[in-house]
Amino acid sequence: MSTGSFWKNGVLNFIQRETNPTFKVGLWADCPLLAIRTDPTVGYEVFEDFTNNDALTMAGYTVTQAGAAGTAVMGSTAGGVMTVDAADSDAGDGATVQKLGPCFLPAADKDMWFEASFSSTYPGLNQLFVGLAETDTNLNAAGDLAAADSEYIGFACETGEAGVMSFFECKATAELSDSLGASGTLVSGTSIRVGFKVTGTTGIDAYLDGVKQTLTNVVYGGIPVTSVLTPTFICQSDGTSTPVLTLDWYRCVQLR
Repeated sequence: MSTGSFWKNGVLNFIQRETNPTFKVGLWADCPLLAIRTDPTVGYEVFEDFTNNDALTMAGYTVTQAGAAGTAVMGSTAGGVMTVDAADSDAGDGATVQKLGPCFLPAADKDMWFEASFSSTYPGLNQLFVGLAETDTNLNAAGDLAAADSEYIGFACETGEAGVMSFFECKATAELSDSLGASGTLVSGTSIRVGFKVTGTTGIDAYLDGVKQTLTNVVYGGIPVTSVLTPTFICQSDGTSTPVLTLDWYRCVQLR
């Protein structure tokens, strides 16, 4: 296996050429992960691989049911997973999972990176959200993100979107979104990596499997800067089927 190093925007990183040859142009290429681990004053990181949690208590997370349904458990799969199950086929029923302790807030000169790897069953009938949001136990009420009540940045399928994800941001009740089209169409049981970079308060980019997407409506003027955000994951039924969201890992990093 071949390991190389490179610089991007003044940041040194390593690349594993065989496993991720596009890393140099991907989401993490200019994230100072090495510097942060050497010097915590540079930034902070939340990385979750679901290998060290109590599968019964879901320690560190809050799980909220919609429609008296929905479960979330840490699985026993090698490498760790969290499984969020809608547990009901009625539209809008399912579960919202949020990490306790919101700690990310876009701000000037405090770049932020987020990425998660997940798969879904019945993706065409899954009201889902993967990203950062303020504390809200009913963020995707009735399959429609709560723009009037919450701030958030992330990837979602609202009701009727048939498994085609859109990238959303919401600031002070003003929601902006871009459909990700064919690239963002979920395939049952197939893993996908979704991520974004927020450059201070002057830029925002979305990535699918490490490839930057073209955004038209989501612009830096819509970056939420008031509410502190936390990793948030939602799986709800869009009717007739019981979808399951299997989250392999997620990472979020921000400069201090």
